[in-house]
Formats: sequence, C-alpha cells, structure tokens
Amino acid sequence: MNIGISTGCLYPMLTEDCLQVLCELGFRSFEIFFNTFSELETPYLDKLLAMLNPCGAKVKSIHPFTSGFESFLLFSNYERRFWDGVRMYEMYFRTANYIGAEKVVLHGLNTTYTSSMTDSEYFRRFRILQETAARYNVQLLQENVNLFCSNSIPFIEKMIAEIPRSAGFVCDVKQAKRGGMQPTDMVRAMGNYLKHIHINDFSADNQCVLPGKGCFDFQEFFDAVKRTGFDGDVMIEVYRSSFDKIQELIHAQQFLQQFC
Repeated sequence: MNIGISTGCLYPMLTEDCLQVLCELGFRSFEIFFNTFSELETPYLDKLLAMLNPCGAKVKSIHPFTSGFESFLLFSNYERRFWDGVRMYEMYFRTANYIGAEKVVLHGLNTTYTSSMTDSEYFRRFRILQETAARYNVQLLQENVNLFCSNSIPFIEKMIAEIPRSAGFVCDVKQAKRGGMQPTDMVRAMGNYLKHIHINDFSADNQCVLPGKGCFDFQEFFDAVKRTGFDGDVMIEVYRSSFDKIQELIHAQQFLQQFC
C-alpha cells in the first residue's frame, strides 16, 4: 500500500500552495481537492505538473468541489439535468486524465435531499458516469459519506450486486464513524471493490484527528483491508483544524507505514 495525502488537509490554502508545501515535506502521492472551475483549465494544470514532475510526485486521485451539488445535479428527479451533469463531470474526468490521476471521488445522493430516486436508478446513473469516466481511462469511485445513500452497508452490497462491472469504492474512516458505522465493517462490505482509502484517526471527543493521535484500531482495520486484496493508495484526509503544526503530517505518514 502507498501512503499519500489530500490537499484538502491544508484548505483553504490555495491548491498550488498546498502541493508546494506538501512536496517540500516529502510527500509524493496526492489526492487533489480542486476548489473552483479555473483550477480545471489547462494552463493551471500545467502549472501543477511543473511543480510535481521534477520531484517525481504523482496525483493519484481528484475530488470535485461540486460534491455538495451532486444530489441536485446528478440524482434529482429531473432527468435532463443529469445528462447536463454528466457533461459537466467530464471536466473532472478530462482533468484527471490530463494530470495522470486514475480515480475521481463521488459523494452521490444526500438522504436529506427530496428525491424519489430508487437504488436501481441511482446505480444506472452511476454506471453511465462510470462509462463516461472510462473513456478518459479514469475510474469513478463511490465514497461512503455520512447522511448519504452510501452510508448504508446494504446500499453498498446492493450496488455491487446490480452493477458489478461498474462498482468501485472509497472507504472514508471519518465518514463511517460519523454515520455510526465501524470502518472495518465498511471495508468488509466493499470487499475487493475497495479501490481507495481516506484515512484519519478519532478520539473520544473528536472524530477527525491525525493518524496516531487517537484511539482507532489501525491494526484491525488494515488487517481487514489486506484481506480484500487491496494494494492501492491510502490518503491522509483531515481538516486544517485537526492539527497544529504542518510537520505533524509527516509524523502521521510515518505512523501509518508500520501498518501498510
């Protein structure tokens, strides 16, 4: 397994500045959380590549800043908006391909959003999005997210059963914890469809701290991960409020290496 980091850890620092700081710390694998449309334009992407290539750094995945709109854009009752949304998300697939990233993260449908969407219709739309992503040699991955359909283990299992050729998942530890799920149980449900991990730690009073700063049983978690056959990227993903000094991020990476 490869330990990387999300630029979201340093938000709201500008994305290029995040990458610069993290490269200087020694990180070489990244998930880029793009924060606005201009960051998807070729001149900006060339600027990022000019920073990453000299030190051998790679972007493994990208996270859309429009995740909060996916319920309305992709999973509403208005079919035409979905097709426009597919064209919009092509921007992310094209961006991922351009910078060498293989994965794009999807949140999906928020359960608090008014929609009559059936699970089967959700899976049909995900499959269409996945097929679009595949044209750019990119894989769209469903993340488990609190208050979203994907917070449910039965939903994950049903997705695998209904669209086995298109399903693929990100396991997010903090989101599982917030949703009342054991992260290890979520890993077991995803099985060999687990393709990416967002990792953090949690304590009695904080559900998002840096790995090694809380009480999460990483040994149990990574034992379960290894049983799925997973050998991909484990991205440290916390908030800027989750730590004091930026150098603590390196300590988190070093802590995780003993399990991976």
